[in-house]
Amino acid sequence: MEVNCEGCAGCCLDWRPLGAPDDREREGRYRALDDAYNLVPLARDEIRGFVDGGLGDALVPRLFAADGDRTATVGGREVAGVDGRPAFLVGIRKLPKPVAPFDGERVWLDACAFLDPDTLKCRIHDTDRYPERCRTYPGHNLELDAETECERVERVHGETRERLVDDAVSADLPPPPLSRGALGSTVFLHHDPDALADSGALGRLVDGAATPADRAAFVAAAAASAPGTAAVNEGRYERARERVLAADSWVRAAAADWEAAAGARGDRVGGAPEADHVEVERGAPRTTEWGR
Repeated sequence: MEVNCEGCAGCCLDWRPLGAPDDREREGRYRALDDAYNLVPLARDEIRGFVDGGLGDALVPRLFAADGDRTATVGGREVAGVDGRPAFLVGIRKLPKPVAPFDGERVWLDACAFLDPDTLKCRIHDTDRYPERCRTYPGHNLELDAETECERVERVHGETRERLVDDAVSADLPPPPLSRGALGSTVFLHHDPDALADSGALGRLVDGAATPADRAAFVAAAAASAPGTAAVNEGRYERARERVLAADSWVRAAAADWEAAAGARGDRVGGAPEADHVEVERGAPRTTEWGR
């Protein structure tokens, strides 16, 4: 499996303002309640790695609206769940950034927190924090004969160069994030729905106004989960929640600056702070040149 990502980053950006052709994450039986595009589900051990590395503030939960009997009611909202407990995924936050993908002009788009807006490269590529599902993308799409983000970019923007260079499926694909056995590994259950209801966290997550404490409540529950079970270790939960709340990484500071500077999504960038000032000077890793 080989892809040409230079100048693209279609799987790391919310490029709906530039013509992304569908909103498939809000269709079907399980429909994402947030408005993020292409949220990458992290595995429990990856979540623990971010939390232990002081990057718990770079993570965000995703909950789902659902039909049928696998639901839970939290604060008057019905969401996907099991035995009255809300189910959720955890991914990486999307921040507004000034980017120029697909050989176009510089515009404001929501992007993965770890995407360098100048080079359109991942700041954690080839590190132990790089998610397995990013490394193996678009393997599951190819396995299911579903259109990849690479092909969407080619189709919508009429590019003559190939983004999807070959369609061989890697032999080391991780299990799909919603597969049988995903409970406690990529799909998590929050152990205290009453506390979530009392805090109002669910409503703020849906409205895009989540607080650090809202995100920490879910990230910590994922980190304290046990693979193959619905169990959440309460001692580990409290320790993880405290670590997430105490996290003060470059991602948190960059998020505040980008959000303050950003225009409407899809608008041309008239002026923006330098990415090196917003991210690198606060500790973000630099990216290397293409081909290195």
